[in-house]
Amino acid sequence: MVSSQGEGRFLVEVRGPGATSAHAVDVPAGLAEALGWGDGEEADLVRASFLFLLDREPPSSILSTFSLEVIARYFPDYPDSIRRRVT
Repeated sequence: MVSSQGEGRFLVEVRGPGATSAHAVDVPAGLAEALGWGDGEEADLVRASFLFLLDREPPSSILSTFSLEVIARYFPDYPDSIRRRVT
């Protein structure tokens, strides 16, 4: 579940068997557009970014607070992959 917490900040809850994790995620101004997502699609970008992360690691390995721009430091294929997920 992705919920807006204000300008560029989102709370993501990941529920799995026997565990729930919560993550505070920032979307820097201009990042959504730079990744091919439209203005106002930040929540969808966060959701797609979490699907990307969950394909690669368990929820417990995802940072509890981070900015979307750091994903590419850990996963260099993130920008290209997330551009392909634009709806």
